[in-house]
Amino acid sequence: MEKTFQPADIEARWYQEWETKGYFAPQGGERAYSIMIPPPNVTGSLHMGHGFQEAIMDALIRYHRMCGYNTLWQVGTDHAGIATQMVVERQLEAQGISRHDLGRDKFVEKVWEWKEESGGTITRQLRRLGSSLDWSRERFTMDPGLSAAVQEVFIRLYREGLIYRGKRLVNWDPVLHTAISDLEVVSEEEQGHLWHFRYPLAGGEGHLTVATTRPETMLGDTAVAVHPEDERYRHLIGRMVELPLTGREIPVIADDYVDREFGTGVVKITPAHDFNDYEMGRRHGLPMINIFTDDAAVNDAAPEAYRGLDRFEARLRVVADMDRQGLLEKVEDHTLRVPRGDRSGVVIEPYLTDQWYVDARKMAGPAISAVENGDIQFVPKQWENTYFAWMRDIQDWCISRQLWWGHRIPAWYDEAGNFYVGASEARVRADNNLAESVALRQDEDVLDTWFSSALWTFSTLGWPEETPELATFHPSSVLVTGFDIIFFWVARMIMMTLHFRKEVPFHTVYVHGLVRDAEGQKMSKSKGNVIDPIDLIDGIDLESLVSKRTAGMMQPQLAAKIDKATRRQFPDGIAPYGTDALRFTYYSLASTGRDIKFDIGRIEGFRNFCNKIWNAARYVLMNCENQDCGTSDDAAVELSLADRWISSKLNETTLAVSRAVTNYRFDLASQALYEFVWNEYCDWYLELSKPVLWDDNASAAAKRGTRHTLLQVLEATLRLLHPFMPFITEEIWQTVGPLAGKSGPTIMLQPYPQAPDKGVDSVANADIEWLKGVIVGIRNIRGEMNIPPGKELTILLRNGDQRDRERLEENAPFLKKLAKLSVISWLAEGEEKPVAATALVGELEILVPMAGLIDKDAELLRLAREIDKLEKDLSRIKGKLSNASFVDKAPAAVVAKEQEKMQAQQQALETLQEQERQLRQM
Repeated sequence: MEKTFQPADIEARWYQEWETKGYFAPQGGERAYSIMIPPPNVTGSLHMGHGFQEAIMDALIRYHRMCGYNTLWQVGTDHAGIATQMVVERQLEAQGISRHDLGRDKFVEKVWEWKEESGGTITRQLRRLGSSLDWSRERFTMDPGLSAAVQEVFIRLYREGLIYRGKRLVNWDPVLHTAISDLEVVSEEEQGHLWHFRYPLAGGEGHLTVATTRPETMLGDTAVAVHPEDERYRHLIGRMVELPLTGREIPVIADDYVDREFGTGVVKITPAHDFNDYEMGRRHGLPMINIFTDDAAVNDAAPEAYRGLDRFEARLRVVADMDRQGLLEKVEDHTLRVPRGDRSGVVIEPYLTDQWYVDARKMAGPAISAVENGDIQFVPKQWENTYFAWMRDIQDWCISRQLWWGHRIPAWYDEAGNFYVGASEARVRADNNLAESVALRQDEDVLDTWFSSALWTFSTLGWPEETPELATFHPSSVLVTGFDIIFFWVARMIMMTLHFRKEVPFHTVYVHGLVRDAEGQKMSKSKGNVIDPIDLIDGIDLESLVSKRTAGMMQPQLAAKIDKATRRQFPDGIAPYGTDALRFTYYSLASTGRDIKFDIGRIEGFRNFCNKIWNAARYVLMNCENQDCGTSDDAAVELSLADRWISSKLNETTLAVSRAVTNYRFDLASQALYEFVWNEYCDWYLELSKPVLWDDNASAAAKRGTRHTLLQVLEATLRLLHPFMPFITEEIWQTVGPLAGKSGPTIMLQPYPQAPDKGVDSVANADIEWLKGVIVGIRNIRGEMNIPPGKELTILLRNGDQRDRERLEENAPFLKKLAKLSVISWLAEGEEKPVAATALVGELEILVPMAGLIDKDAELLRLAREIDKLEKDLSRIKGKLSNASFVDKAPAAVVAKEQEKMQAQQQALETLQEQERQLRQM
């Protein structure tokens, strides 16, 4: 093995080996275990959330593969309708070409070309994470097989009356000219205004005052509404009001939806341009007047003075005209949530248009029952409540999009506007007896990306054909996903799969939180806190990092702010940490359901953990290669207390890790592994092995037993760690495995460790804890009294019981070696206790006589200097924290850091003062 662990040298090599040799494919086995990857957008690149999610899935897959399951991790990407079309359109715009210049067919060809050339970024990045996906089965939501499944589902749902075409309100993007889903709408608080308008009562008997944040929509008002029990307006229900600027009269209606306490208690109703108004309009049979074009300009349904104006120009004109007529009562500053398209950035318009819909309400019942009866379980369980709340109030699903890239809707229209659904034009003509002379044109729209994604678990396995893969791996075992798409994707998969397969798509839904920055802020480009997982793996210099974070920013001030923040946070850039350190960091943070605060300090710690494992393996190999390690059946092996103890702790850890993985507590799994490897195996057992291996008087059987244990425990530990840290474990195992008597080409196909029924040695555990207590007690005295670590000590023991005496006799060689002792003796009964530093292990008292060890006066002088320095530092920090200006203006994280520093300094001061007190008593 190389002297130092260099992840870059091994990661690409091992991944290529695994993929080339086909180790990621199902390996057979009586029980199947499968995960369908949430298909990333083909346009996408890896972000921290992806990295976290992929790490969780890979741990589950590698764990179950090693446990003997026939394991499939299905890979694939999503065609990502809007995102992909926008990428290609922007490329064309840079050449001065629009998609309309090319025409639909040529444009779609361009998208396919782009997909083949540039669409593989995210799959390359998945490989960098060590994801053991079965690349031989890679799918794409628009490949021929999945396209056939999508068409089959659409046609069958239409024929069953579960898909229909209707005019309803949708989220309309006036730049992209398409309906978009709620998930593609980002609503954030912005500063705006609240305009109060007077609507005169018909007949000239006063007016009603309404308030609106969108004055231009008044041109499409068809009613004003009041609460039916509002005494102020009850007498006006059924009356008419004059709608200013339009020459129309609209009714006063009563509806429980109106909040009597908000504003004047009177609400203007625009059913064609507000979702709540739309529902009220349906309840009351109100006209729905669409006043906008696809571009969000005012159309011919509005008065002539406003036609052709952009909606925001129309807003200014309407306000000015209302003011001129004396109908603008007041204008207030107002904070409101403005919906914008996540791709275009423009304000989304509720828009009445003809679209295709799935009757989701009829499909929701079985999907609700599947979770209620336990066929599907959510982890954590509380997400079931979110699922039920959404499903029990589900609305029909708009599945059409006004795009060119995607699954084109299999419907054809004749010149009279009648439409026919079928697999092809020829099929439509045959099924409906339409002659060739009847002109037909296919629907221009494509299906919502979520439609094809909803079929993911079964379409990827060959449906509608009944394939062996479908029979083996469906339902899948678990879906790993974020909470934000429980409704958009998870619920729809459940509905679709139950409808077409009469079985659930998966048995468990593991819901993880969002990955945030160290301060708990959501990662976003505009905040300048985005971290690319690949940069954490490979490292990146400061200038490249700054350039990456500010690329494409149109606002110089924001770019300068992010530049400055980046240089402050990463003055030396980001060091290369390697994939294993990044993955283990993810697991350590993966407590169920909570958002994850990603602190760069964590990954530094786990890079050190990798180095610790590497160095431990080098120690084992230096002591075991070309040595008798007791691997043959007839070799006499004598196990020391330490050998028995570390084997016992290994079994405890194996049980803890398996239990944690079963319960999706990857944080507890990583904690158990870290504690065992770092603290028990490396810090204690390797040290405890030295008195045996380096003792010329130790028997051959004892040395053989310790070498055997060193190797066997390390080899089993590598297998325990492998699902979490695949690269370093494979590299080390290739040398350690054969030495430990294991055969096989790769650690990933080795069996996962299983703890024997009686694998915990409670006696060895208790004896080693006693030994550790004594050693730690002596080491603490050295530290407190400033005694050099290499100086041999004489210690006295008293007040112990018979078991303490037996343990001392059995473990004296370990004690002398690890605690650097020359003499260990018991204080005779009645013998006067010397001036000594003391430590306790249970009832046992450990005495380190101070005579000749330290210069008391010199040590007191040293302590006084340190105490004085700490007191001054503490006074400075307290002064800063008592300064209201600092506490109020400094970032919360900076204040918290100062408070932590103060607590640490206070604790250090108390420790030194206690040492001073003890020394004065000697």
